[in-house]
Amino acid sequence: MKGSRRSLIAGALAILAGMASAPPPLLAGTTGTLSGRVVDEDGAPVVAVTILVVGTRLGAYSDSEGRFTILNLAAGTYEVRTSRLGYNPVTVAGVIISADQATRLDIRLGGTTLRAEEVVVVAERPPVTLGLTSSQASLTTEQIEDLPVQTLDDIVNLQAGVVDGHFRGGRQGEVQYQVGGVSVNNAFDNSSTLTLDRSLLQEVQVISGTFDAEYGQAMSGVVNAVLKEGGERFEVDAEAYAGGFFFPGRADARRIDDTVRPLGTKNLQATLSGPLAGKDTTFLISGRFYDWEDFVSGSMIFTPTDRADFESNIYEGSGDGSRVPLGYSEEFSGAAKITNRSFAKDKFSYQVIFNKAQGRRQNWQFRYNPDGLSQQRSLGIVHGFDWTHTFSATTFLDLSVRQNYYDYRDRLWDPYSAAYDAAGTPEGSDNYADGAIVQGVQLTQYMQRTNAIVCKSSVVSQLDEHNQMKTGFEFSLPRVEFGTPVHLTYSTPGGTAQIVRHENEPPDFPGVQRNHPVIGAAFLQNQHTQDHLIIRAGLRLDYFDARATVPSDLTNPANAIPGAPDSWAKDTTVKAALSPRLGVAYPIEDKAAVHFAYGHFHQAPSIGTIFENSNYDVLRNLQAGSVSYGVLGNPDVKPERTVQYEVGYKQVVTDDLGFDLTIFYKDIRDLVGVEFIDTYTGAQYARLTNVDFGNVFGITFAIDHRRLGPLALAMDYTLLQALGNSSDPHETATRAAAGADPRPRLLPFNWDQRHTVNLTAALAKPGSYSVSTVVRVGSGQPYTPQMESGFGFGMETNSGRKPAGALVDMRAEKNLAFGSHPNLSASLFLRVLNLFDARYFNGPVYASTGSPYYSRFPVTDRYALRDPTWFYPPRRIEFGVRMSWK
Repeated sequence: MKGSRRSLIAGALAILAGMASAPPPLLAGTTGTLSGRVVDEDGAPVVAVTILVVGTRLGAYSDSEGRFTILNLAAGTYEVRTSRLGYNPVTVAGVIISADQATRLDIRLGGTTLRAEEVVVVAERPPVTLGLTSSQASLTTEQIEDLPVQTLDDIVNLQAGVVDGHFRGGRQGEVQYQVGGVSVNNAFDNSSTLTLDRSLLQEVQVISGTFDAEYGQAMSGVVNAVLKEGGERFEVDAEAYAGGFFFPGRADARRIDDTVRPLGTKNLQATLSGPLAGKDTTFLISGRFYDWEDFVSGSMIFTPTDRADFESNIYEGSGDGSRVPLGYSEEFSGAAKITNRSFAKDKFSYQVIFNKAQGRRQNWQFRYNPDGLSQQRSLGIVHGFDWTHTFSATTFLDLSVRQNYYDYRDRLWDPYSAAYDAAGTPEGSDNYADGAIVQGVQLTQYMQRTNAIVCKSSVVSQLDEHNQMKTGFEFSLPRVEFGTPVHLTYSTPGGTAQIVRHENEPPDFPGVQRNHPVIGAAFLQNQHTQDHLIIRAGLRLDYFDARATVPSDLTNPANAIPGAPDSWAKDTTVKAALSPRLGVAYPIEDKAAVHFAYGHFHQAPSIGTIFENSNYDVLRNLQAGSVSYGVLGNPDVKPERTVQYEVGYKQVVTDDLGFDLTIFYKDIRDLVGVEFIDTYTGAQYARLTNVDFGNVFGITFAIDHRRLGPLALAMDYTLLQALGNSSDPHETATRAAAGADPRPRLLPFNWDQRHTVNLTAALAKPGSYSVSTVVRVGSGQPYTPQMESGFGFGMETNSGRKPAGALVDMRAEKNLAFGSHPNLSASLFLRVLNLFDARYFNGPVYASTGSPYYSRFPVTDRYALRDPTWFYPPRRIEFGVRMSWK
C-alpha cells in the first residue's frame, strides 16, 4: 500500500516538474502587458518608433507593421511617450495597466516641421473591455477611493454575481484570495488570512466567472489584490475618521437605546513611501488602528461570580450597572514593502502584511453579564520575497516565496485559571429578563493555527506577434492545528459544583489536531491574439496529499467488533486532477465583442472540514440505537468539482456608455456531504464523503456610463438560480437527526438570491468635490416555513422566500485648497452606511410568518422578539479627514 502511494507521489511530482519546465507561458498577479500599433496620419505603419513608459525602464521599438509589445508592467496608471525622427513626439497620459491583462494602445503620429512640438493625448478607458474572455472587474485605486468602502471584502461584495461572499451561487470557501498573485488563503477553511484596508490597494481584480489555468484551489472565483509600492519621490498619506451608530427616535423600532456614541468607531491610518538609498530602492510602510463598538450595549448588572437564588427567584447583582458595548473589536494592521531595481534585469522585493485583532462577539443573552462572554484574538501575518528576472524583451520569470501565518484563539482566560472555578458555567432563568444570563462565563477554549510555506513561480514569454505563453507551478506546505487544548466541563460530584478539565483525552475529549497536507499544482497557458480574435487556453494539474489515515474497513471502523474482520489504519491516497480551461473573445471592430468560456475547476475541501472529528476510535462502543457520535471526518475525500460555461456580449454604445450581457451555468459535483455507514452489528454512523451536488444558472446585465460632465452611473443586475441537495456538508445528518427525510433532493441553496441589483452613482468635480452613492437591492433568500408550533411541523426545506431588502451607502468628500503649498493636499469626508436605517436585509425571519418583525407564535419566539441583534445594524455616520504630501 505504501509502495503504491510512493509511486503515485513520484508520478504526480514528475508531471508537475515536466509542466513547470515546459516552454514559457503567462504569471499571475501584479503585472500586465501594453501592446498596440503605431501609424502615421494616413494609417500606414511606422517602423522603429521608440515607445517608453515614463517612470520605468521599460520600452520597445515598433516593428515593420508598426506593432509593439511591452511586458511586465506593474499595475497602475502611466504616461507612454513615443518618438521618431521626422514625426512629432506623442505622449499619452492616463494609460491604465491591469494585472494579467493586455492593454491595447494605438498611436497616430503626425509629420513634423522644422520645429517639432510634442502632442499630449489623454487615454480614455472604454466603458467595457472588449478583449476579456470571461467576467472580470478591475478597480483602480482612484475608483476605490470614490466608493463608500473601507476593506477588500466591502469592494468584493459590490461586484456582480457576489452575494455575502458567495460567488455565482457557490458555497463559501470556494474563492481564491491572492495578494500579488500568491494565495493568502487559510487552508483550514479556505478563507483569507488577511483583512486589507483600501489604503494599501493599487488595484483589485474580481473574477466571478471562469478563470485561467494559473488559478486553482477555487471553484467559484478569484480575488487578486495588487498592493501599492514606493515611487521615486517621497509621499505621506494619512486618514482619520470617527463616528457611530445614529438612529434617533427609533429606539422602539430597534428594541434598544438610541443614545448616540460619536466615538463608537475610530480609525487612524498613515502611509509613508518613497526612495531609499537612491532611486533604485523604494519603500512603503503603512499602519492602521481601528476601534469599533457594536450597536448593542450591555449593562454591568451582574458579574460572572454572582450567585442567584433560582428557586426563590432572587436575582441580586454586584455589578455597577454601567453601559458597555456588548460586542467590540480593536485592530492593529500594517504593511511594509521594499523594492530594489539596482540590476537592469532583476527586481527584488520583500513585503510583510499583518493584522492583529482582539474583541468579542455580541450575544444578547449576556446583556446583563457582559464579562461572561468569551473573547476572540487573532493574528495574521503574510510575508515573503518576490523576484522578477527579465531574460529578454519578450521573456521574464517571477518567483515568490511566502509564509502565511494565522493564529486564532477563542477563550476568556487561561484554562487553568481559578477564575473559571469561581465563575462556573453560564446560567439564567425564564423568570428573569427572558432568560438573560445572570452568572457564570462561557467555557470556550478553542484555537486554530495555520503556518504555511507557499512557493509560486512562472515564466511569461511573447513567443511571436500573436502568442503569449505562461507556465508555472505553485507549492504549499501548510501546518494546520485546530481544536480544544483543554476541555472545560461543569459537574456536581457529591452535590458540589466544580469545573473539570480534560486535556488531550481522546476520543471523548480530543486535544488539538495537527495536520500536514501537501498541496501543489502546475499550469500551462497560452493567449493567442489577432485583430478580431483572442483565445486563452490552458491546462492545470492539481495535487493534494492529506498525509493521514482512515479505517480500512468502514463496517468495523474502530476495529472493536468481536469476530469481525480486522480493520487497520490505512494511508489516504494522493489526489490529482486535470482541469482544462478555454476562453474566446471575438471583438467586432472597436464597438462590440462576443465571448465564450468553459472550464473544469477542482478544489480540495478545507482541512478543517475533512479532519474535524476524524478519529474513528470514538466509535468503539457504537451499538444499534445508541447515541450519535456526530459526523465523522474523512481526509480521504476526492476534490470537489465544478464545470462552468459562460457566454457574453459587450457593446460600446458611445465613448462614455457601454453594456455587458453574460449568461452562465455551473454544474457542481462531488461536494462534501454525508453518507450513512452500517456496521457489522447493524449500528449506523454518519461520515463525510463526496455525495452532494448542485447547479447554478444565471444572467448578468451591466451598464457603465463613464463620467459625462459631473455625473457617472454604473448598474448591474443578476438573475440567479442556485439549487442543490444541501447547503452545507452536515445538512443531511442534521435532517436525519430531526427525523426528516435525508435522501438527496434538489432545493434552493440558503443563499439563492434570485434577483440582485447594484447601482453606483457619482457626482464629482475633479479637484473640488465628489459624492458617491451605492444602492444594493436583493430579493428574498429561502427559508423553511413552519405551519404549527413545536417539533416536526416544518414544511419542505427552503420552500419559502424572505422579503426583499435594500441598502443605501454614501460618501461625500470636499477638497481643501492650499495655494501656497502645492505639494500638500487635504480633504474632509463624510460616510454614511445604511443611509435610511433599514432594519432588514436578508437576515433571519420567523419561520411561522416569513417576516423579520412578527411571529404567529409569540410565546415560543418571545426571546427573538425582544432581541435587537435580529435586525440589520443601524445607520452609521463617520466624519474624517485625509491629507497627502508629496
